[in-house]
Amino acid sequence: MKNRVMVLLISTVLATAVNAQTTSKKVYNEDINPVEQIDQAVAKAKAEGKYVVCQVGGNWCPWCLLFADYITNDSTISKIIDDNFVYIHVNYNPSKSSSKQLQADKQNTLAEKVKRAENMMRRLNNPARFGFPVFVVLDEEGKVLHIQDSSYLEEGKGYNHDKVMRFFKNWTPKAVKG
Repeated sequence: MKNRVMVLLISTVLATAVNAQTTSKKVYNEDINPVEQIDQAVAKAKAEGKYVVCQVGGNWCPWCLLFADYITNDSTISKIIDDNFVYIHVNYNPSKSSSKQLQADKQNTLAEKVKRAENMMRRLNNPARFGFPVFVVLDEEGKVLHIQDSSYLEEGKGYNHDKVMRFFKNWTPKAVKG
């Protein structure tokens, strides 16, 4: 009985450590201007005949990091993304400063950071109303085609493969243009 308890305890500690490593991964760059990031992605998408998918959220959001990991580790999903989209992680957290930003904040006030975040949200048709992560599909001109509430892609404590595939397949340039 003691051995079973020990094995269970060790398993729990290992699972917690793996989960902590996954959630400590940073996929959102907090040091770049999100509107400029979107503009660059649109230019790249136009040149490549693709659309843009903005995964809006932040490193503070466990579901955001989980989705980033999920699409990276699923080869079918990552292929449809690579073939059809310029995929970017758009940081939204106007009240948090990274270490690099602390020095820059001497020149830029918090009000300017908040204004940049508000401009980004306006540019993407205010997707924060759906929670985070939220996915915004832009065409090659930067027009918002669709905002996807991520809760419709979830299942249990993760994401549903078929629902995620359906979302991406339905918003490829070929699907939208017919």
